[in-house]
Amino acid sequence: MTPFTTLTAVAAPLNPGALADNVDTDAIIPSREMKSTGRTGLAEGLFAPWRYVPTDDGTRLPNPDFVLNLPEYAGARIIAGGHNFGCGSSREHAVWALAEYGIRAVIAPAFAPIFAANCIRNGLLPVVLPRGAVEALAGREVTIDLATQTVTCGDATYGFAIDAEPKEMLLEGLDAIDLTLKSQDSIGAWTAADRAARPWIYL
Repeated sequence: MTPFTTLTAVAAPLNPGALADNVDTDAIIPSREMKSTGRTGLAEGLFAPWRYVPTDDGTRLPNPDFVLNLPEYAGARIIAGGHNFGCGSSREHAVWALAEYGIRAVIAPAFAPIFAANCIRNGLLPVVLPRGAVEALAGREVTIDLATQTVTCGDATYGFAIDAEPKEMLLEGLDAIDLTLKSQDSIGAWTAADRAARPWIYL
């Protein structure tokens, strides 16, 4: 995965003027948009219920009122969301769709735990800040510095918490398997000692 160190971009608010609470994974990527089991081909379906307007002939056109279709948020890399972002189904496709679209971070007052864990394992940074801070950042250019655990916007700097292991995974671009392989020497030493102590298990 691509390491996450610093990122400067506009924080696109899904609902300009007010943070969108309880954005569930079926809004992020509806089940009808999940046409493969792989991690690719999902960006087109990202936020499909809001991003497109259906037509009489069965096609769909960009919704001119949806934030990601507005010129000022084209190519957004950061999303500003509301409370309980990523709730609902545990589908990892929601994070895959965000990542394929180019989103590297979501800033919100709170995340659904499974969604936040899926973000970490796929190179996205879930940043938890107080609601007032997210409201102040929404629609503005911000700089996220993972090493210092700060979000800067103009003269204001906000600190955020992240556990050591997720921080390491993001900074170094590691998935869960890569993280395990960092302990390969210790695993090998333990296996050798266990093989000597309990040889019958390894027959």
